[in-house]
Amino acid sequence: MRNSIQIVLLDDVTATTTGIAHNVEGLSKITVVFTRTNHTSGSSVFSLLGSVDGVTFVTLAMIRNLANAITEGVTRVTTETLSSNTSVIVFLDEFVGVKIIRCDVTETTDGTHRATLFAQ
Repeated sequence: MRNSIQIVLLDDVTATTTGIAHNVEGLSKITVVFTRTNHTSGSSVFSLLGSVDGVTFVTLAMIRNLANAITEGVTRVTTETLSSNTSVIVFLDEFVGVKIIRCDVTETTDGTHRATLFAQ
């Protein structure tokens, strides 16, 4: 079994931020935790972008929830909006094969924003 790794994509930023690109080539089971703290009002809109060449980035569809029953489907989103002091977990589909990932956040009003990637 491979060891899990952790990469901080956004490190408690307090403004709209274009994240730093991180190499994820060869990683699997990519999970990202988005967190908003120090909320008074407004929101944080998080997005993940991927690249196969390190130059051209495209917005990735993230899996918001895992199905709890056979009749439930998987929900995919391109952004995740947090409007309180909270966290949410998203996943990348196993078929996403990018070399580089970055996380961007758009802040409205205030807040502290963090994104942490976990993978194997």
